[in-house]
Amino acid sequence: MIFRALFFVFVLLPFMLIAMPLQALILKLRLPGWNVLPRMFHRLGCLFLGLRVTVLGQPATGRATLLLSNHISWTDIVAIGSVADVTFVAKSEIKSWFFVGFVASLQRTIYVNRTRRGDAGRTSREMGAHMAEGNAVVLFAEGRSDIGTHVLPFRSALVGAAQHAMLEAGAAQVLIQPMTIAYTRLQGLPVGRTDRSLIAWIKSKSLGQNIREILTGGVRDATVAFGAPLTLEREADRKAVTRAAEEQVRHMLVALNRGATLDLPDER
Repeated sequence: MIFRALFFVFVLLPFMLIAMPLQALILKLRLPGWNVLPRMFHRLGCLFLGLRVTVLGQPATGRATLLLSNHISWTDIVAIGSVADVTFVAKSEIKSWFFVGFVASLQRTIYVNRTRRGDAGRTSREMGAHMAEGNAVVLFAEGRSDIGTHVLPFRSALVGAAQHAMLEAGAAQVLIQPMTIAYTRLQGLPVGRTDRSLIAWIKSKSLGQNIREILTGGVRDATVAFGAPLTLEREADRKAVTRAAEEQVRHMLVALNRGATLDLPDER
């Protein structure tokens, strides 16, 4: 804990004081390289939180890509952001959260209001516009976090909305890439069922308790696995493609939790 406090004061905080206004200027002027500072921030965040991240497979790059992932904890964002240049889709409440909302917006986070059915259209247009520039968007397709033992059913609504937004922008197809995050070790020991509650964001716990466990928890080994990309064309069944992505994510999570070897494509 002493190391984390010193790291925050002498490394992470000075970096944020310099990087945040610079990132805001980059976004305002629409300058290239908007993703450089967020990637550095997430890598420092991994050191601060005691996250050791292993990457399996490769994220698709240079093409419009929608990454569909499972979701376990807020640390997922830091782990994924440290190894891939991505934009996240998050619930709209986060935008108004003190400091967190500002930092999220600096990474071009796309917000969705889950209580308003009509808001999916606006969100999909933002996703489509961002992907049309050749960028990748991460969607936690379960719609909420889970403890990390299994994968909840994926929601296909935003996948279909993104499909229509991309096609309206003139794209022939949308690339869907399954992605899995798994926490495999805690303090060097394999993670068991009882340990997962110390890593996952648990709804039954208070906000303060969840944050305290993230900040004071031991060293965690996380694996980010990129599966085989799927194409979502104009006439494709978005529910079928979403199910196929869900099956890949579930297969990868089960294998990682068991310590099995994954044979993943080297896709770029």
